Amino acid sequence: MTVRVLLADDQPLVRAALQMVITDTADVEVVGEAGNGEEAVRMTGELAPDVVVMDIRMPGTDGIEATRLITAGGGPTRVVVLTTFDEDDHVYGALRAGASGFLVKDMALDDILAAIRVVAAGDALISPAVTRRLIREFAARPEPGRPEPAGSGATPESRRPELARITDREREVLVLVGQGLSNTEIAERLSLSVATAKTYLTRLLAKLDARDRVQLVILAYEAGLVGPRS
Repeated sequence: MTVRVLLADDQPLVRAALQMVITDTADVEVVGEAGNGEEAVRMTGELAPDVVVMDIRMPGTDGIEATRLITAGGGPTRVVVLTTFDEDDHVYGALRAGASGFLVKDMALDDILAAIRVVAAGDALISPAVTRRLIREFAARPEPGRPEPAGSGATPESRRPELARITDREREVLVLVGQGLSNTEIAERLSLSVATAKTYLTRLLAKLDARDRVQLVILAYEAGLVGPRS
């Protein structure tokens, strides 16, 4: 199957570069380009792409709000945010809005294509190294309305009551997911088979009503199960 992609970036040169990369790929095609978040939301409704590659910083409706509007409808379209990670403090907000992962603008072209394919297949692209860095970076930047950090006296269940639904073993797996471990690493850490680790992950997604692995990472952080030093 061909993965249908919508490019949303206010910089024509960035869109052109991505378009050139994708044009030479047999299984990925660009079905549209948007110059701002409002256009991205409208064109998603019209074109129903499999993946939207979404810049965060755009005039008018930014990438975070556009991501929220696209994912709020519950449709099949997934969003990958495009960012200059070292400079952008809004990656957490984009993931919280429903993005299934993110691309850094200086990633290798093959990695960008691989990311698009992974997200289109229904998985979430957030590498272990990037997950750990994400937690470190954003745990150190409290924002209004964000739950109290670990150590403040509140329990994980008081922050996220849905944690009462999971078993002790599932909780262990959730902590390791939040720390950025892959399924293989989780299996090794807990002396499980990879298939069993995947089964626990599937159960967590269902019990916690999480769309993908990214949402589990966010939940683990917001509950205080992981933090800057995890």
